[in-house]
Amino acid sequence: MPLPTVHDAIIYLMVITSASDRDMTDDELARIGEVVKSWPVFTDFDRDKLVEVAQRCQELLHREGGLKAVLKDATRAIPSRLHDTAYAAAFEVAAVDLEMRMEEVRILQMLRGSLDLDPLTCTAIERAAKARHRMLT
Repeated sequence: MPLPTVHDAIIYLMVITSASDRDMTDDELARIGEVVKSWPVFTDFDRDKLVEVAQRCQELLHREGGLKAVLKDATRAIPSRLHDTAYAAAFEVAAVDLEMRMEEVRILQMLRGSLDLDPLTCTAIERAAKARHRMLT
């Protein structure tokens, strides 16, 4: 099977993060849409294909060894200069409700390892995302 495109791979990481607790919430799905719509890395992505890409990821996840295979292929498809961007996109989805479930924490640990990101970079990405999602009340 061919590697996903870079866009598809980043979307896969967001879907994996959202689906980690087996409950893709409306807020998480909306955040994926917002990231695809507003982040410069997706400038030349056809937004009409977002649902198709997310569904393809879900299908791949349901195969034997699905999570590991999707994670491996996505990591290979994303250039190293975009590894921090990919992690930031995935963390955006996890941070949308400001509550980390154990499944999300585990997926994020796997992503950090697969993307070979240093702890300080991850901490900076995580703090920035949490700050963006805070509310007054």
